[in-house]
Amino acid sequence: MEGLNLRSKRPRRNRAAAHRLERVALTQPHQGWSMDFVADNLFDGRKIRALTIVDNFSRQCLAIHVGQSLKGEDVVAVMTRLQQELGVVPTRIQVDNGSEFISKALDRWAYDQQVTLDFSRPGKPTDNPYIESFNGSFRDECLNTHWFLSLTDAQEKIERWRQEYNGFRPHSSLQNLTPDEVMAAALTVELQNA
Repeated sequence: MEGLNLRSKRPRRNRAAAHRLERVALTQPHQGWSMDFVADNLFDGRKIRALTIVDNFSRQCLAIHVGQSLKGEDVVAVMTRLQQELGVVPTRIQVDNGSEFISKALDRWAYDQQVTLDFSRPGKPTDNPYIESFNGSFRDECLNTHWFLSLTDAQEKIERWRQEYNGFRPHSSLQNLTPDEVMAAALTVELQNA
């Protein structure tokens, strides 16, 4: 034996990453969001990907962005659009360790907006249960039931499903209210307390 010591590589930490904190109970919208990707195909076999974003308090699907090759910059563009539309960013976003979520672009955006990126432990999808549950419904009720003839066709069908999911589907975990109803009720309470 040569007696050589190998240094183990120290893990790099993103500036906006959380250090496995206990998750606090959510009491209002936009405290915590979850994001993930879902893959599917067009009718001719070309691959598409969908970035799904859910508010964990209301279970409202804030966006499903569909494209063919989505990168960290695309995630930032969607987050910037949501920030402009909603006038708010979440306190925390739960994500997995996919390359789009550990990108410098998303890390910079989160740092600038003072948003904590809460990464799942590798191999632990249960760390992000809201988006896993949503993506299961999305796969079963939309992706598995439609043929997508083009990227535009996929975007239109998926957006119709997202609106139906938010506005017309009561959830037992929400006392049989829809995500839109929960969000509206929470915003009414917030306005009354302001």
